[in-house]
Amino acid sequence: MTTDIRLATEADAAQMLAIYAPSVEDSPISFEVTLPSVAEFRSRVTATLASLPWLVCEAGGAVAGYAYAARHHRREAYQWSVESSIYVHAGQRGRGIARGLYTSLFACLRAQGYYNVYAGITLPNAPSVALHEALGFVAAGVYPSVGYKMGAWRDVGWWHLTLREHEPVGSAPRPLGDVIGTPEWREALAEGGRLL
Repeated sequence: MTTDIRLATEADAAQMLAIYAPSVEDSPISFEVTLPSVAEFRSRVTATLASLPWLVCEAGGAVAGYAYAARHHRREAYQWSVESSIYVHAGQRGRGIARGLYTSLFACLRAQGYYNVYAGITLPNAPSVALHEALGFVAAGVYPSVGYKMGAWRDVGWWHLTLREHEPVGSAPRPLGDVIGTPEWREALAEGGRLL
């Protein structure tokens, strides 16, 4: 079976939404309570790709998982930091897809000039914590009882990954459009693909 990591498109929205649905409807992992429509999910993909990477892992012609980055905060001094999210189809877990997607995502973010990635994890979630820590994330803190879902208050733990050495910066991160198609971009996708 051919497995590949590539940039997401709007056409992937329905398959990605099907992967995401159990996290909304059957667990507290996502703090969304109502599953978005395919049209809403498609618009999220489009909005993200205007500036940040959203990647899919395609296995045998179907989306097996996806990962994307989002702005950490809107104020200008935060512009070198992003948040990451990742979801893998339940039937595809344990095949290295999450590791491959995140490896490519972080390489793409480095190519753009980002310095920090943060991941919020609804607790408890031992598999997600283990994945993030295996990839170099370190615990940064916990928001206790920050969300209420499925009849209980939920804590969210935050993890941090440094993408590059912190030094004075002279310019904002590069727009995604300036990176796509470059040798750096192709190598970023290939780096995660080699782990599949």
